[in-house]
Amino acid sequence: MIRVLIADDEALVRAGLRMILEAAGDMTVVGEACDGDEAVGAAARLRPHVVLMDVRMPGTDGLSAAARVLAAPEAPKVIMLTTFDLDDHVHEALRLGAVGFLLKDTPPRDLAAAVRTIAAGQAMLSPTVIKRLIGSFVDRAPSRAESARGRLAALTAREEDVIRAVARGLSNAEIGRELRLTEATVKAHVSRVLAKLGLANRVQAAILVHDAGLG
Repeated sequence: MIRVLIADDEALVRAGLRMILEAAGDMTVVGEACDGDEAVGAAARLRPHVVLMDVRMPGTDGLSAAARVLAAPEAPKVIMLTTFDLDDHVHEALRLGAVGFLLKDTPPRDLAAAVRTIAAGQAMLSPTVIKRLIGSFVDRAPSRAESARGRLAALTAREEDVIRAVARGLSNAEIGRELRLTEATVKAHVSRVLAKLGLANRVQAAILVHDAGLG
């Protein structure tokens, strides 16, 4: 069972998320928190696999709480719950290491799928959210684009195909079908590319590709 902690200051939102996740059958909500401090304490005490963290909460906000949760040993995966008007906060969460970004109106089936994906060790690249983030926060100044292209030049042609597909939000299975590779081979390529480029996750890889003007 995937253990999930929900952190949101709205009781109705927490109840809705709990209902959706527990109806999935393969996950259980181990706790709830209504502010950032409570979320940090609950994450340490309950040891969830995944934390659903609202960006905007009273007191210690979701971004500050996520930074503290992610800094802990054997930290859980963190999914930020966001709306488009909070893109700047989500962009900062990328830097901190959050690997999932969901809108609060995400359909129930997609929410459960995202939690599974992230619990399995992959980033959740919602194309809509990623495109919005990239459009708002990636500075495509010539010097920055040139630097990004220089980093990508270290990749082989196949590795570049893979990272471009990652930037489009494709899963390993989808990349495999497109490039006619096994899912295990794609996973190995992604891991090698992230290590070669010094990136923490697929979200940062997507931003680098778009920064270079290649996505």
